[in-house]
Amino acid sequence: MKQIMKRVVGAVGGAVAFAAILPAQAAIDLTSITGAVTAADVTVGVLAIGAVLATIYATIKAAKIALGMLRGG
Repeated sequence: MKQIMKRVVGAVGGAVAFAAILPAQAAIDLTSITGAVTAADVTVGVLAIGAVLATIYATIKAAKIALGMLRGG
């Protein structure tokens, strides 16, 4: 139990030390990356992935129904 507590305290201490160092460094400018992506692009991507997953689900469900009918169930 003591070894686990030492590891946890060490990990927390390391995280606190890392967090204390971050503000001292210069901020990284990510505007060139974030400026190229719009909310509309993200929305279209999410909806496209949802449509693909819905199509796969519907296809699998239809195949199960058709196989059930062929088996006489």
